[in-house]
Amino acid sequence: MRIPWKLVLRSTVSVVLLALLVQRVHLSSLLPTWDLRAALWLGAALALTLVGIVLSTLRWRQVLHALGLHERVPTLFSHYLAGLFVGNFLPSTIGGDVLRVTRLAAHNGDRPDTFASVVLERLTGWLILPVLTLVAMVVNPGLRELGAASAVACTIAATTLALLAATIFAAANPRIGGRLAGTSGWQRFAGAVHLGLDRLRHHPGAAASVLVAGFAYQLVVVLTGLLAARALGLDVSPTAALAFMPAVAIAQVLPISLGGLGVREGAFVLFLGPLGVPAAQAVALGLLVYGLNLAVSLLGAPAFAVGGRTPPPGDGPGVRPPTGGAALT
Repeated sequence: MRIPWKLVLRSTVSVVLLALLVQRVHLSSLLPTWDLRAALWLGAALALTLVGIVLSTLRWRQVLHALGLHERVPTLFSHYLAGLFVGNFLPSTIGGDVLRVTRLAAHNGDRPDTFASVVLERLTGWLILPVLTLVAMVVNPGLRELGAASAVACTIAATTLALLAATIFAAANPRIGGRLAGTSGWQRFAGAVHLGLDRLRHHPGAAASVLVAGFAYQLVVVLTGLLAARALGLDVSPTAALAFMPAVAIAQVLPISLGGLGVREGAFVLFLGPLGVPAAQAVALGLLVYGLNLAVSLLGAPAFAVGGRTPPPGDGPGVRPPTGGAALT
């Protein structure tokens, strides 16, 4: 079995980055002081991680509803958990989002719109995360006086918004994305994103519900990180978490490492250092946040194992006749 060179490269980057970070700290300092208080904070963070997945599932459902696909929340939740398991534990196979698309499309028979729903769901994050960072900077002016940490966080937020605007403009423009609508092959998937954006534009109520679900999810993610910091005994203010944790979330999805390992921990060192958080504890926070996601992702193992069974035709809501064309693999 050949190992994809991209996986090898990203794994190497993660190992190198973690090695550079860990050599600056004592390994014993990465472990929290376990007591009842820390255990309660950690338990709350773990529970909120699961709540965040539920909210993310509801966000996906709202997008699907806006596209005219009505799916049951338990079905979507199962696909979402399976996708998380694949993304976190099976990096050499198909991605988690691709798994969601293929499994849900096998149920509803509409690959282009299902693909568009996942893309649009992800795009909401690229809007909400930088907005949270910039709002926190406005609410707490002191966060703008932290030198490189402030500059990098604001740059990440501004760049993300600029790239999002360019992406939406291209996808929504009739001369670019519109020309792909109704085409065949891979182009029809890009055309489906164009049609999805057009539907949201003409149905502001549906768009608002998607954004509300998205904001709720991202705020829970920030709160989860804050509780993880409390479990480690870190004195991080809510506004600091609101400013820097979204920036970390954006940085860690850059396709240069495995699961964001090394990038996430380095970002926490950069952002929390000026707040008086030692490098060792910042690295520990990054690893703890990653560990929480891994722990919850394990719940997706059963869904991944049994969730690929295609239901019989006409079984379940939102089923459409197969649209034909190329499959998304």
